[in-house]
Amino acid sequence: MTISRRTILKSSLAAGAVLAAPALVRAQTKLIRVGLIPSEDSRAMLESSAQLLAALERNLGIKVQGFVASDYNGVIEAMRSNHVDVAYLGPFSYVLGTTVAAIEAFATAETAKSSRSYYRSQIIARKDSGINDWKDLKGRTFAFVDPSSTSGHLFPKAGLMKLGFDPEKDFGRVLFTGSHDANALAVANKRVDAATIADRILDAAVQKKLVDRADIHVVWESDPIPESPTCWRKNLPEDLKAKIKSAFLDIRDITWADQGKLNRFVETNDQAYDIIRETAKVLKLDLTRMK
Repeated sequence: MTISRRTILKSSLAAGAVLAAPALVRAQTKLIRVGLIPSEDSRAMLESSAQLLAALERNLGIKVQGFVASDYNGVIEAMRSNHVDVAYLGPFSYVLGTTVAAIEAFATAETAKSSRSYYRSQIIARKDSGINDWKDLKGRTFAFVDPSSTSGHLFPKAGLMKLGFDPEKDFGRVLFTGSHDANALAVANKRVDAATIADRILDAAVQKKLVDRADIHVVWESDPIPESPTCWRKNLPEDLKAKIKSAFLDIRDITWADQGKLNRFVETNDQAYDIIRETAKVLKLDLTRMK
């Protein structure tokens, strides 16, 4: 799925009466509409977000309604058009959204699995491979995850380029396995000399006994990559923003869609996603084509 400014600015959202209500009417009826990433069909997405929406409504004392568009374009356009007040977007989608709509990140989820609101990309190798740091990767066989994977391709590629390593020329052979687990197994089984993986997925692979931690060496690690942000329209009243932020930060121990069990939400800001912008710049990526 790709996103273009033209698509976002001209997106037609067929949501009937839900989108017909102007912002003023919603303000009078005290309704907050929350846009959700369309990771599954609308009904399933709303059902899997029920605990979140209920907690927000309880904390705010204002009616909260979930909104699921057909794609990321629809969520961003709904915010741009003042039809959605708050939305959950992926890191790259959020950064793109800021170029076409007046939106701002204010919170991000801390999952129970990681107990943090960020993760890191890593490059791993077997300890018996002779690879001790990134310089030893030259001429070696290497596996990325997927061309569009943040931690499995984009961040490690940009990280190596910043160090002066040319991923297009300096590896002996490069392949894309399609998954982080496949990368872990490719290294463990000596199919490749080194591979990329998200740190939390490496931890899970060790727990699942796909790899033995004692055999694996981390030869490169990225700076923290922020988790997907929750953002609001900048033109919301400041007192309402304060209530919304407080409502999110007061949430504890709920299950939310593909995020799974959440410990809580923590505060964030737009600057936290500069690392996404910088990575895109290093790679000369067109953010309008990113998810």
